[in-house]
Amino acid sequence: MPETLPLLPLRRGVLLPGMVTSIPVGRRRSRDLVEHLREGDRFVVAVQYDARVESPAIADLQPIAVVAKVRDKRLRGAKNAVILVEAISRVELEAVHVSEAFHTAEVSPAETQNGETVEAAALAESLRDLVREVISDDGSREALEQASSELKPGGLADRVAAMVDLPAEAKVEVLLALDVELRLRRVVELFKEARARAELQEKISSEVRRDVSKTQREALLRQQLKAIRKELGEGDDGEDEADKLRRRVEEADLPEEVRKVAERELRRLDGAQGPEAGVIRNYLEWIVDLPWNQRAEARQDIDAIAAALDADHHGLDDVKRRILEHMAVLKLSKAKARGTILALAGPPGVGKTSLAQSVADATGRPLARVSLGGVRDEAEIRGHRRTYVGALPGRILNALRKVEAKNPVMVLDEIDKLGRGWQGDPGAALLEVLDPEQNHAFTDHYMELPFDLSEVLFIATANDLSALPPALRDRLEIIEVTGYTLEEKVAIGRDHLWPKQLDQHGLEPGLPIGDDALRLIIAEYTREAGVRQLSRELAKVCRSVALEVARTEGASPPELDEARLRTILGRPRFLEERAERDRPAGVAAGLAWTPVGGDVLYVETTAMKGKGKIEITGQLGDVMNESARAALAYLRTHALSLGIDDTFLERHDLHIHVPAGGVPKDGPSAGVTMFTALASLLSGRRVRPDVAMTGEASLRGRVLPVGGIKSKVLAAHRAGFTRIILPARNERDLDDIPATVRDDLDIVLAHDMRQVLEAALSDDHRGDVGDHEGESAPEASHTGLAEGVTVAIETPAA
Repeated sequence: MPETLPLLPLRRGVLLPGMVTSIPVGRRRSRDLVEHLREGDRFVVAVQYDARVESPAIADLQPIAVVAKVRDKRLRGAKNAVILVEAISRVELEAVHVSEAFHTAEVSPAETQNGETVEAAALAESLRDLVREVISDDGSREALEQASSELKPGGLADRVAAMVDLPAEAKVEVLLALDVELRLRRVVELFKEARARAELQEKISSEVRRDVSKTQREALLRQQLKAIRKELGEGDDGEDEADKLRRRVEEADLPEEVRKVAERELRRLDGAQGPEAGVIRNYLEWIVDLPWNQRAEARQDIDAIAAALDADHHGLDDVKRRILEHMAVLKLSKAKARGTILALAGPPGVGKTSLAQSVADATGRPLARVSLGGVRDEAEIRGHRRTYVGALPGRILNALRKVEAKNPVMVLDEIDKLGRGWQGDPGAALLEVLDPEQNHAFTDHYMELPFDLSEVLFIATANDLSALPPALRDRLEIIEVTGYTLEEKVAIGRDHLWPKQLDQHGLEPGLPIGDDALRLIIAEYTREAGVRQLSRELAKVCRSVALEVARTEGASPPELDEARLRTILGRPRFLEERAERDRPAGVAAGLAWTPVGGDVLYVETTAMKGKGKIEITGQLGDVMNESARAALAYLRTHALSLGIDDTFLERHDLHIHVPAGGVPKDGPSAGVTMFTALASLLSGRRVRPDVAMTGEASLRGRVLPVGGIKSKVLAAHRAGFTRIILPARNERDLDDIPATVRDDLDIVLAHDMRQVLEAALSDDHRGDVGDHEGESAPEASHTGLAEGVTVAIETPAA
């Protein structure tokens, strides 16, 4: 055998010593090699390379190759050939010579180790035993014994590895193993793995054959049972489920595209068996149950709708007007009018969800409620693919199926509570549902048929619009539903909540409760933007009255005066702010926005002897910390003009604190309040007890606009403040405040901090900095905030 031989790279299949096999040749260089083989030149070097490499370089070749003798060659056409080779032995590649026709390689014999050891012989015998276990034929076992007895341990490992169906990577490992002991161990492992795979495949094949036989037997029994029932005249005139579905499809009012799909599925059902038949039946039932063309008769009398809305809800004029506009367009439009997509945003308890029920009752449409709180799977909206076991359509089509109409009032409740998980983003799935340009052809993953949602009146409810993705928020017509005033709450309690509670508790409808009693409950037992807590307190009153009436049958219900209410409800939960107005210099009342409405927060400051250290506490965010530092910088810059000692920080430390330390707070609109509190502390002038304020303050002392003005002003009005300081650029937001509230308030619009200080600080001096250090602290005011609720001092400016 010469030392330089033609090189034949092998892309697929592994050639091991002792193998005799045919190799198809298709690459140009390999075909040139076959054509140049002569009678006396029958040896080639077969070397492996990675099949994923299209054009192998020298670096892609394995270092160990096999010298093979070419026994025969056959040319197949102009581009292909087949050679029959016998692998002789392993060789090491010393060098590769590149040429235009084909490559050649210099090789040397590969030296093996541990081929004659006792351990190698023991491993070879163990491998023979494994092979004997899988050969059941006596003649084959005898032939194996004769063949294996002539092989050395290394050759036996090569022969068995070539016989067993192994991955190419495993055979390459055997080829590269020059240590015979290691090669034998690896072949034993591979043989055991292959035997385990074969046994598992045989088990699976047996189970499949058994299941197929069982299914065929069940199908035959069903056909026989169907024939027996038909002969006995049992069932629905011998009509089976497939016939029922076919009849329902024929009677249903379906669009042409949907009818074609239903007829196709009926044809599939005729030949389906087992689980597939159940999937098709379920799909057909959904097709015939959905209201493709069924509509509810909506009322056309606009005045009657308006009267019904007014009877159910007090106030909410913007929402009611938008509903009436939609119904007017629907009445006047001869063509099909598109549905409306509203979003009612506001604190809990203001009647967002109940308003949707009132809209449905007033318009005569059915109500479909879809609760989205905590939903984090995109399939909850679009449904699951039918390939999954137990797949169903999403909540949208499920709600329409229940109401049996394509034009209901659909409430998307708590849309701001949508989650996002590894299953997808349900908020993104709602984009198609709530887009008037797309929802006329909404496609559920389960149905895979376009359904027209354009006639649905969508009403989404949310507490915090900032939690909505921008793309989803852009598709909503947002209507702010802010908190109620005191008089509005009294009217709601008298006209709506009290009669409802009397009916639920079995009391006489005419049991009176005065407006003064309602004001007492609202002021001392509730602190909310809505009326949910008020409803609970009224329910508590009704339970107490019901107990007394049940104990003394025939007696008239007790009179609900102030003393009686305090006995039933217990001590007041919230104190009047006016009783806590005796505050020292350095304390100012600010207005905050929260997801449950506006609220009042105090900024407290104090000074003590020190060297200019500033301490800020109250679990404040970065923005509020920066606002405090900006306020202090402004006061130091303008100390003389404000009547403040410009050397105060050289002799004092300052502490700024915002109570309710368990509640995180942040936002720029506390800037004005911090300015005022620090100015009050350092000048010794107290803040007027009837003043509350909001606004962002710049380093130059300018008062910048903020958001949430209506909620904040209503909170101040509820707390009893009579003078409210607002940024001048928020003047446009005053139109949103009820006139009854504006008439009770002295609203000051400020451009800069000097105007704020003039309106907020009184002429009552409490002395210079540090003079009040020994005074007792004022009693902490109860803001009604619960721990764990994040207070956003700021909302986006209107």
